[in-house]
Amino acid sequence: MLITAIEERKKGMSALFIDGEYAVSIDTVTLVSSGKRQGSEIDDEELYELIRASKINRAKEKALYLIEYRQRSRHEIEEKLIPLYGEEAGNAAIERLEQLGLIDDESFAREYARQLLENKKFGVKRAAFELMKKGIDRDLIDEILEEAAPDPVEQIIKVIEKKYSRCLDDEKGRNRMINGLRTMGYCWDDIKQAMYEIGVME
Repeated sequence: MLITAIEERKKGMSALFIDGEYAVSIDTVTLVSSGKRQGSEIDDEELYELIRASKINRAKEKALYLIEYRQRSRHEIEEKLIPLYGEEAGNAAIERLEQLGLIDDESFAREYARQLLENKKFGVKRAAFELMKKGIDRDLIDEILEEAAPDPVEQIIKVIEKKYSRCLDDEKGRNRMINGLRTMGYCWDDIKQAMYEIGVME
């Protein structure tokens, strides 16, 4: 087979024409690196490898774009890459970025847990749920939350003072507060203890 033409396309892609007909679009960087150009011979195996390498390179570029804005878990990136580039290319790209230290689930999980606990004031149950949604291993979640979680009663009191101080004078308001705290991942025993400590319950 003969590459009869190469045409530049948008987003760093090049259209490959083989024996006078459009064949496939290839990542331009991958194509240049391959040494193939107009007039080059190419067989089926070389074309397959070119397409494979192109998908992997595009997947790497997409992954780099995703982590440029914020740190992400492996699972999050898999969800973005695999539907676009396939499992082989997506995983190959992720593994390479893991080797470079650009994707690190433990580092991501520790930072995300800090945000959940300190900024959003979530309880351990809700924080664990949010971390599991990101695909973090349960054993790692347990280890991180055991190290990082503040005293739940103290945390609940801070939430009440900031968010529910106007809800303490009537039963309807207190029920709304309790439901809100449980949604945030706090258990009833800790909520009750916090209410005792601020004088809402006797």
